[in-house]
Amino acid sequence: MPRGDKSSYTDKQKHQAEHIEAGYREQGVSKQEAEERAWRTVNKKDHGGKKSGSGRKDQH
Repeated sequence: MPRGDKSSYTDKQKHQAEHIEAGYREQGVSKQEAEERAWRTVNKKDHGGKKSGSGRKDQH
């Protein structure tokens, strides 16, 4: 998967990243930095992109 490819993320994760990015933009963060921070936050929360399907368990 090429760097920056978001195809393995769920729609919910993409929506979360957009919402987080908007919050950073309101704080005056540049668009690129806000987007990077948003995706880092989603990755930290969900451990990267997930494929949908049963049997996928969170390993904490």
